[in-house]
Amino acid sequence: MAITFHAEGVDFPTIDNNKVTNWIRLVAKEYGKRTGEITYLFCNDEKILAVNQQFLGHDYYTDIITFDYSEDDCLSGDIFVSIDTVRSNAELYRVSFQEELHRVVIHGILHLCGIKDESEKEEKAMREAENRALEKLSFLLSSREGN
Repeated sequence: MAITFHAEGVDFPTIDNNKVTNWIRLVAKEYGKRTGEITYLFCNDEKILAVNQQFLGHDYYTDIITFDYSEDDCLSGDIFVSIDTVRSNAELYRVSFQEELHRVVIHGILHLCGIKDESEKEEKAMREAENRALEKLSFLLSSREGN
């Protein structure tokens, strides 16, 4: 089963595909899940707005849209990430583009694991889960043998 990354209408962001894939699998495993077919599509604001309107009936921009096709403990889904909004949010929150991109990448996986962020309490739990996951990624990226 594959985790794949694609770009449409934007330059492909700089990510370490192997380490990020290993990180995603590690985080999924912590929630008792395994990864199936997961596709990331990095896109621009226009594309994510069109997807939001067409499939969710929402008329606004967002940084991520996750379509969940998971079955039992096997995570599968299509995850759209707006590079434009990730860049804007990185500036807004005064973090690096890379950190914000990684946060959004794992945010989609955490949704597939069943974590919601609709209420204030759920949002707080999501941020905590993202932060724990980002710490693990930091370790993987700093290690020479993270492949």
